[in-house]
Amino acid sequence: MLSRSVLALGLVLLALAFAMPFVWMALGSFMGSEQFTAIPPRPWPDPWKPENYPHAWESAALGRYMANSLLVAAATAIGQVLTGAMAGYAFARLPFRGSDRLFLTLVALWSVPAPVLVVPLFALVCRLGWFDTPWALIAPGLASATSLLTFRQTFRDFPGELADAACLDGCTPWQIFWRVALPTARPAIATVGLLAFVASWNAFFWPLLVTQGDTWRTLPVGLAAFRSAFREVTDWGALLAAATIATLPVVGVFLLTQRTVGSGMLDGSTRD
Repeated sequence: MLSRSVLALGLVLLALAFAMPFVWMALGSFMGSEQFTAIPPRPWPDPWKPENYPHAWESAALGRYMANSLLVAAATAIGQVLTGAMAGYAFARLPFRGSDRLFLTLVALWSVPAPVLVVPLFALVCRLGWFDTPWALIAPGLASATSLLTFRQTFRDFPGELADAACLDGCTPWQIFWRVALPTARPAIATVGLLAFVASWNAFFWPLLVTQGDTWRTLPVGLAAFRSAFREVTDWGALLAAATIATLPVVGVFLLTQRTVGSGMLDGSTRD
């Protein structure tokens, strides 16, 4: 009983440690610039300045940046789910000659550091005429070795009896995948989609490299530009308000998928 109480207390303290930066960001978004340099420091806004939010929204062009990030992150997540599911099903349920070697090759490519691929990928994007277009932001993230591994493992545990029954009913391999196998992989779909969305939403270096101007600038790059726009005194309240707004879509996506992701993890932990 004591050990369980100690474990619960440790988890609560760990959760508080992770939550503190976000709590401070949310509280700081309602502070004025002078409150950040006050001595002694103030743990909460006094007075509260909710006008930081409309000021940040208008000054930083957050609407355009957020629309760009939503488009790129959603397209990347959908792309990784589709490509990962099809490739994972093929490797798990449709063995072909050389499939094991091809799979090992793909896994080996996964270990290549991302910075090594930046120069050839940037040259390819420029050669295709995709510089400063949404294709340069979306296309490199449409496939992922992580999604392939996740779906391959998921479909390896797919009951073969369901596929045999669907085959007897006259379903083609594509219909078996789309109508029978894929609906059973909802936890994997939610997990891959969530991870891909968050990774694309937080990406900074690649969008900074392949965009020019505000047309297709994503939210992390826009926040950096907003920070550098201050000359002498940084308006930390407006900057933290912009950062708080930037976290809301990710929190919303997580809340929508957490039950499915959690059920998938629990199912995997109890599977024989």
